[in-house]
Amino acid sequence: MGTVISRESARRGLLSVAMAGSLLVAATGCGGDGGEDAAPDDYKVVAGTQLCGGNAVSSDAAKALKVITGSSRFEASADEYTVKQATADLIQAYPRATVNNDVCRIYTPRGTPDFDLRITWDLADGPPTSDSDPEFTELRMGELAVAATDKAYVFFACQSNKLGFPPDVHVVIGVRHWAMPTEPEGDVQELKDAYATVAHSFSLAMAKELGCKNNGGLPTKPVLDPA
Repeated sequence: MGTVISRESARRGLLSVAMAGSLLVAATGCGGDGGEDAAPDDYKVVAGTQLCGGNAVSSDAAKALKVITGSSRFEASADEYTVKQATADLIQAYPRATVNNDVCRIYTPRGTPDFDLRITWDLADGPPTSDSDPEFTELRMGELAVAATDKAYVFFACQSNKLGFPPDVHVVIGVRHWAMPTEPEGDVQELKDAYATVAHSFSLAMAKELGCKNNGGLPTKPVLDPA
C-alpha cells in the first residue's frame, strides 16, 4: 500500500485516507445542530482541553486549535464524540476496512466566525510506503505523519490485546478543516505545525485507549521537524 494522499485517493492496493469525503455530510455540531438561531438548553462553550471526552486535546493541541480556528473556546462536544467511543467503534470494526469514521467534530461557538474540524479514524491494510502528495510535509511520528495547511494525518501501528494482539493493526488518525479548499490564511508553517500537533494529540489518545504496545510508537510530544 502506498501513502499517496490526495482528495480522490482510493484504497485499491494504495493507501486510502479518503480525504475528499462528501461535503454534504450533515454538520451536526459537537454541541448542537448549529443550524438553529436559538441555542439548545444544554448548549455550552468550553476550552479546547475539555473537548471530545476531555482526554483527547492536550494543552499543546489546545494552543494549536487557536492557531487553526482563531478561537480558544468551542462548542462542547456531544456525548458520542469521545476517544473512548471511537476506540470502541474501531475495535468492533476491526479487521474490516473503514473510511473516515468520526472521533470528534470541533466547532467554534455561535456568534463567532464559523469554523469546524473533523477528526477521523481509519484502518489501513499496511504501513505507508510511497511518496506523499506535494502539499504535505512528512514528519517522524508513528509510522508516518503528514501535515498540510488545512489537514494532517498520523499513521501508527498498534499491537493490543483489545484487538487480539495481531502483528500490527495500522491506524490512521486525520484532522481536517471541513470546508472547501482555500488559500491558507496565516503562516503556512505555523498552520502545518498546528494541524500536526492536533493530529498527534488525538493519535496518542487513541493509542493509549486502545492499549497499543509502546503507544503505537508515538512520541509523548509532537515531532514537527520534517522527516
